[in-house]
Amino acid sequence: MNKDYSFRSLVDEIGKAPKDFTKADIIRLIKKNNIRHVNFQYPAGDGRLKTLNFVINDGAYLDEILSCGERVDGSSLFPFIEASSSALYVVPRLSTAYMNPFAELPTVNMLCSFFDKDGNPLESSPEHTLRKACNSFRKATGMEFQAMGELEYYVIAKDDGKFPAADQKGYHESSPYTKFGEFRKLCMNYISRAGGQIKYGHSEVGNFTLDGKIYEQNEVEFLPVPAEEAAEQLLLAKWIIRNLAYRNGYDVTFAPKITVGKAGSGLHIHFRIMKNGINQMLCDGALSDNAKRAIAGMMVLAPSITAFGNTNPTSYFRLVPHQEAPTNVCWGDRNRSVLVRVPLGWTSGKDLCTQANPAERKAGYDTRQKQTVEMRSPDGSADISLLIAGLAVAARTGFEMADALEVANKTYVNVNIHKAENQALLEKLAVLPDSCAASADCLEKQRGYFEKDGVFSPAMIDGIISGLRSFNDRTLRADIGSDQKKILALVEKFFHCG
Repeated sequence: MNKDYSFRSLVDEIGKAPKDFTKADIIRLIKKNNIRHVNFQYPAGDGRLKTLNFVINDGAYLDEILSCGERVDGSSLFPFIEASSSALYVVPRLSTAYMNPFAELPTVNMLCSFFDKDGNPLESSPEHTLRKACNSFRKATGMEFQAMGELEYYVIAKDDGKFPAADQKGYHESSPYTKFGEFRKLCMNYISRAGGQIKYGHSEVGNFTLDGKIYEQNEVEFLPVPAEEAAEQLLLAKWIIRNLAYRNGYDVTFAPKITVGKAGSGLHIHFRIMKNGINQMLCDGALSDNAKRAIAGMMVLAPSITAFGNTNPTSYFRLVPHQEAPTNVCWGDRNRSVLVRVPLGWTSGKDLCTQANPAERKAGYDTRQKQTVEMRSPDGSADISLLIAGLAVAARTGFEMADALEVANKTYVNVNIHKAENQALLEKLAVLPDSCAASADCLEKQRGYFEKDGVFSPAMIDGIISGLRSFNDRTLRADIGSDQKKILALVEKFFHCG
């Protein structure tokens, strides 16, 4: 066995796209390479991946676990499951198979789906909820909801004092002023070989020292894929980044807030709507009515989407006025003060490559596929599958609203809303919740949108509301104010969220 085998992509080994992996392919791969270990992985209620280890006794046992899955204790994984009836099945999704790069012995990992005692998909599992949300969107619109994430995180290590970066000026900085660019590239390499479709990576704004340690913010951004795959990629990426940090002697956090006055970490989610392989976000070089309908749904449900995307009290220390994180419900083009941003698109019709490279022939590349729309409120505390499911529900809601285009027009903003001259406009805009408790209130009021078509189960919504209210943080932001000591204590409590 080549000692570097664990770094190889199964797409190369099997010779198929992951969606076409079969049980026979996995069995053949394992037998051919004398692999003795398989891991099942699945996210629990805390948003982190859990692992069940198998040693392959023989071919019959391998076929058994791939066919039947295994039993697990659901009450230890999800707060909404009672101990008296807690047994669940976990069954691997073959399309998610990848070589575990951290195992000392060659091991195949696979993500799993949950099933109840009757053999039905677990209604309240995050993965199945996302699948239902995507199916509901497809049924209502005839189109596919695709998504991608911007995964921001801080790398923390001992500060050697050499080549310090300018405080809060780390955006796209290069070495030696950034210290963890090679670590980020290593993370990207591992994520890619586990099936992640990465767009790019770079250093982010946050860069500071505290108590002899350097805190450097980084970002890995993905390409748009079907929403279910987008959630899988983000879950695996967080797991991989944490494992690599541990092996390299670093600490890593996806926490929404680190300390006063420093950039927090978001989990911005981009989406696009596809039909017959063609992006529907543009029409004649401008944002399409379909895109505006989806945005209108985001405007309506934005307050309750925080229940899935901003799930602990530190989230609301990031969502404060006059910083890059949004606080008001509005949208705009290329505007970072808004909640939903339409990023710069390749809509000019000009061939940029030939302008930069006069010797090149005009390529005629169809740039319409690149246009997305970005939801900027979520952060690393998010339950990723439920967050993307909530966004799919919001997009579907926009298509179901008779006044969607009117709502989109009313909430469009093309100025920095936090400038003094725009105060009158700012006062007209709805605001996001300022606490977990307020987020729970918003979800309670709007739960019907999410429960429609059976997407979110009532039991799940009840559990989320109860969990958010249990923080008892309705006045926490005002109570703590800018007391750095108290904020740091809060950050430490939720340091490894999600």
